[in-house]
Amino acid sequence: MTSYRNENSIDYVSSVKYGPNELANTILSGSSDKSIRLWDIRFGQQIQVFNGHTNQVFSVEYSPFVIKNNIGNSNVICSGSSDNTIRFWDTRSNKEELYVIEGDEKKDYGIYCLKFIELKKKDQTNNVTYNLILCYGSSRGRIGLWG
Repeated sequence: MTSYRNENSIDYVSSVKYGPNELANTILSGSSDKSIRLWDIRFGQQIQVFNGHTNQVFSVEYSPFVIKNNIGNSNVICSGSSDNTIRFWDTRSNKEELYVIEGDEKKDYGIYCLKFIELKKKDQTNNVTYNLILCYGSSRGRIGLWG
């Protein structure tokens, strides 16, 4: 795989994730240069770069969300940064982010890890409902839940 290096400074990769299911040949990375990058491991090439964070990216995650747009279905990824935001991105577009969650400045002070969890709940009639929750960890030791 081709490595990325910014020639003006020393940047490091702080998070990588291997793609699930239909994205099984991809790796997602987040780095100190404030970018998120999607790589094709079959060809060793960068597919997309996502910019929008104002500080280093500490966590990346493939989300279970799929959006429909004018070019078909697209997977969604998300990223957490020391800029205290979680940002959602369309994998087929390197345009602006889809959605931004602002962390609590006093309680969080930077997003350092992300994980989607799916909770099953049965009601009295044995119908099952699913709740999708995004958990995140912050630099102040707090675990936040969104969803």
